[in-house]
Amino acid sequence: MKRRTWLAISPSLLLLCAVLAWPQGTYKAETVGSPPPDLPSQLAGLLGSPGVRVTNASGGAFVEVWPAKNVPASSGGTGGADAIYPSLSVGTLVGVLHFVQPGSDFRGQAIKPGYYTMRYAHLPQDGNHMGVNPYPDFVLLSPASADTQAGQILKLEDLIQLSRQASGTAHPAVMSLVPVKAGGSLPSVVQDDQGRQILQMKWSLQGQETPVALVVVGQASSQ
Repeated sequence: MKRRTWLAISPSLLLLCAVLAWPQGTYKAETVGSPPPDLPSQLAGLLGSPGVRVTNASGGAFVEVWPAKNVPASSGGTGGADAIYPSLSVGTLVGVLHFVQPGSDFRGQAIKPGYYTMRYAHLPQDGNHMGVNPYPDFVLLSPASADTQAGQILKLEDLIQLSRQASGTAHPAVMSLVPVKAGGSLPSVVQDDQGRQILQMKWSLQGQETPVALVVVGQASSQ
């Protein structure tokens, strides 16, 4: 149970869904070029292009995402039977996220501007965590400079420890993966019925382009 203490249910974690602390508005997605050259070379070599930038109505950049060039995936992924993306394995690198300006996750933990690796994780829907989040898939953010094993799949406990460097607290920095809204173009930003802004884009899962949706603006309501 020690390895799951960060998932303990509290009033602020009735729904686990990381977001950036930006005001609501009109958000758009646009493609950007290759990953920046100042990323560690081992990490940059694992990323594909183009990336995606999310902007607001005034055209200001909030966040950029570069997916991994080829995310390992199989029918034997460790996401679990209830996972939205069951072919993914916990600890797998899925891309890099760039906070262009200060942000925060759902817990209100400040996230400094910079580059962060995104690794897949899965919230267990057991007796301790049932109802914490309607969707069990999410990614943990870790400072790109600290994630020195970019090509390796990390154990959950190691990933949590690494992600704490992004939040600067005892809790990792998390962002929620949700189902893709059908009928939209990719990449795009769509809004759900609770006002959350969701970036929809394609990731290459085992060489196959797969639509994926990541919450980037707004927070989950606690009910």
